[in-house]
This record gives sequence, structure tokens and C-alpha cells, in this order.
Amino acid sequence: MGVNQKVRIGMIGYQFMGKAHSHAYRDLSFYFDNPLKPELKVIAGRNEEAVKEAQEKMGWESYELDWKKVIARDDIDVIDIVTPNHTHAEIAIAAAKAGKHIITEKPLALTVEEAKEMLQAVEENGVKHMICHNYRFAPAVQYAKKLIEDGKIGRVYHYRANYLQDFIMDPNFPLVWRLKKEVSGSGALGDIGAHSIDLARFLIGEFAEVSGTMETFIKQRPVGEMTGGLNAKGNASEMGEVTVDDAVAFIARFENGALGTFEATRFAGGNRNKNKFEINGEKGSIRWDMENMNNLEVYFADDEEGVQGFRLINCTEEVHPYAGAYWPPGHIIGYEHTFIHLIDEFFRGIAEDYQPAPNFDDGVKNQIVLEAVEESSETKSWVPID
Repeated sequence: MGVNQKVRIGMIGYQFMGKAHSHAYRDLSFYFDNPLKPELKVIAGRNEEAVKEAQEKMGWESYELDWKKVIARDDIDVIDIVTPNHTHAEIAIAAAKAGKHIITEKPLALTVEEAKEMLQAVEENGVKHMICHNYRFAPAVQYAKKLIEDGKIGRVYHYRANYLQDFIMDPNFPLVWRLKKEVSGSGALGDIGAHSIDLARFLIGEFAEVSGTMETFIKQRPVGEMTGGLNAKGNASEMGEVTVDDAVAFIARFENGALGTFEATRFAGGNRNKNKFEINGEKGSIRWDMENMNNLEVYFADDEEGVQGFRLINCTEEVHPYAGAYWPPGHIIGYEHTFIHLIDEFFRGIAEDYQPAPNFDDGVKNQIVLEAVEESSETKSWVPID
């Protein structure tokens, strides 16, 4: 594709992540000199009234009620999948066979087998592909990656991750798709734990083995549906069984010898989106918390005695990844900008003919870890990552 060529987008789905992705497409060219320019051609969903409202509000040219019609259109270059997890594989494989580039929300699929089929489809058809682990693209996380690669903290000993939310703690919160295994694959593990797994792989390397446990605290809930974001409505007169985990905790060994501890829960009262990690190495440590996403805490063991300790770095200087595209130092960016950075990388991969990351290969590797944690919880044993 040439410089300033339009990339015509077809989005399947339109709710929480549809809003985040749409915003990223609309603002990409405002901040970044990307060689490709997004064109929001069509958005698809089953509820005509809701998808028409989303189309108008989020700036899409048209809407469809059948995702297959979007894939069949000749005026679409990219398929963006923001639907529930159980639909990812069918849509992505069809899109790959139609020669469309693909970006999809996480987790990649319901199972490792499905994920591998998706990877095979995109590789056989030569299309670019990404999975939307947007937290990789916070400037502070990118800078943490640079510090680690530059050897600033030396050999890594520990990776410590927590992803804490509380939005389903009310027993009357309804039985939405995120709480049904046949639709979501898993609960807190795949919904938010997948992000922690991807960040760990991105920052320090591949998993070697895991040992974990999972728990469902509330077994039955009123039947209901999502209404936008993480909000939902239910029918108190009809109850259904929760078939996924509410919380998961696991320990891990990495191929490089580091030890990892991971916790993901949607029952941590007061934590709206506490996605955080700490990395301890032989020469220093790094901390990050998504709720303060611009800040990175760094400790270096060779600091002068008496002033040692964690220093706070506000990653808004031009030296920090992506930060130079925005405002003067100290002028804060937000959650939505991580998606802009991911889309920028996706389009550069298309324009310059390289495979951007995280991609479906990362999705498969993440899925293998997710399934290993589930297996470990069932067997109460260590499970190697094959």
C-alpha cells in the first residue's frame, strides 16, 4: 500500500471495545504520521436499532446486520472483531480466507485448538493480524520493556502481577455472556488474566510451567445481558448457573528462570481496573499500575546509599515511547491512547509488509498458558507449557 492510502475498515460488534477501537481509528491521523489512513466503512451487529445508533455516534459510513456481508464486501481491507469470544474463530477464519487483514479482541479464542486454526488461516492466506492486548502500548510499559532490554535491572528474578476488578461483586449482577463458559471460555482468567499473561510474555519471556487454582464465589445469578461498557440488566425472576471462574491465582516458572505470581479477580472491592505488575531483577526493580498508567516506578541498586528507593517517572517526555506525539511533558494521556498506539503499529505492519505484534501467534501462546492454568486447577498439579 502507498503512503496516505486509505485502509477501509469493517468492524464486527459495536459495544465497549467497539467504542475504543472506533475512537482509535478516528484519532490516529491526528496524532501520528502513519502512512495509512483509516476509513470507517461499515459496522455490524444483530440489533438494528443499537447498531444504527452506534454507526451514527461513532462515525461509520454504514451498518450491516450480518457479519458475513461485511467480509464479502470488496470495499473492505481490514476486519476488526470486537464480538464475544466464542465468535472470534469463525469470523477471523472467514476473513482470512477472504484476504482481509484482521484485528481481534482478546482472548484469541475459546480453546488452544481454535486459536491454532485461526493462526493457520492467517498464515496460509498471507494477511496481517493482531490481537488487542492494548496494555503493551502504554508509554510506561514500553519504556519498562526498554529498561529491561537495556539490562538496567539485570537478570530478572520475579514477575508479580495482579489484575483486580469488582464489577460483578453484587449477587444481583446478571448472568451476562462473560459469565458463561460456552461464550467466554473462562471468567477472570481469560477476561483480565489474559492481559497479565501477555504483559509477562512481552516483558520477560515465555512461561515454562504453571500451578494454579480457580474459584467461583457466586454460583447462580439472574439471567441478563450487557448494556454497554461493563453495565448490565437482568431478570430477577429467572436464575442461571455461572460456569466460569470469579477469581484465579497461579504461580509460574519462566524459561529464563524467573518466578511469577499472578492473581486475577472480579471480586476485589474498590478496585475498578487495578492492572499492575512488579518486576525484581539483580540490579533493580520496576513497578506499574494501569490506574496511574503514565507513571513508572523504578529502583536501581547502584544508586547512592541514603537515596536508594523507588523513583517515580512520569512517562510523558519525548524520550518515552509514543509520548512525543501528544502534549508537553506532564500533560497526561489516557486509556484510549493505548488503542491508538496499537492501531498505529497494525497499520505500519500493513504498509511496510511486516507482521506486527501482539498477533495471533501471541494469542496462541497466551491461550496455551490459560488452558494450562485451568488444567492445573482441575488436577491440583504443576502443568508444563508445551
